[in-house]
Amino acid sequence: MTVHIKTPQEIEKMRVAGRLASEVLDYITPFVVAGVTTEELDVLCHNYMVDVQKTIPAPLNYAPAGHSPFPKSICTSVNNQICHGIPGERKLKNGDIINIDVTVISQGYHGDTSRMFYVGEPSIQARRLCEVTFEAMWRGIDNIKPGKHLGDIGHAIQKLAEGVGYSVVREFCGHGIGAKFHEDPQVLHYGRAGAGLELKAGMIFTIEPMINAGKAAIRHLPDGWTITTKDGSLSAQWEHTVLVTEDGYEVLTMSAGAPAKPVFRFAN
Repeated sequence: MTVHIKTPQEIEKMRVAGRLASEVLDYITPFVVAGVTTEELDVLCHNYMVDVQKTIPAPLNYAPAGHSPFPKSICTSVNNQICHGIPGERKLKNGDIINIDVTVISQGYHGDTSRMFYVGEPSIQARRLCEVTFEAMWRGIDNIKPGKHLGDIGHAIQKLAEGVGYSVVREFCGHGIGAKFHEDPQVLHYGRAGAGLELKAGMIFTIEPMINAGKAAIRHLPDGWTITTKDGSLSAQWEHTVLVTEDGYEVLTMSAGAPAKPVFRFAN
């Protein structure tokens, strides 16, 4: 495993890319309402990225080994969809929860972030799942500083999620990011404290836990991309791109409309 330590020049470009990715989510927020299709959300985001920001939507035609090219500019994962949902004709309805995942390319560097959105008024269960997942992400982020280990991040996320009766998806994880969409290291959202790669200043990676209200097992849909819970339970995900600094961390995917770090309130 080769983890690229970013230069100050690269870090500055990553700051710009991260902020721009988050600003796409700021922009799309008022459009996430009952009756809108996920395809319409994709078109709005695509046009904002290309025409307003002058960025490149990284998911569009992205084709890792063994996959057909991803056909859209964002991922939209609704209710029991865990990740990589392909925008289409599905209309959002009151009570849905949806993850919108955005990655932009700016000056050759990637900014990657996602948020959960409520469509109208969610159920108590759905709201709690989204809030726990958001706090779990931030508990992982709080374990970032030089000398800590990747296992500390995963352990913090897993401890909270499983402590309140949820499960952590194992098959997908965070990743290094920079000039490439996906780089080393892989950042698992479960693990043992003190285990794994030691963190060093200049590393940049995503933390993007996928937490299921039911069991952790997943199902691949025939479209080749969309992942759902096997038991049909709800799933939630939040994602930030984070820089390891000399004395802690800097979240690169923050913007005016990004939700602030929460006050931790769930049992751990």
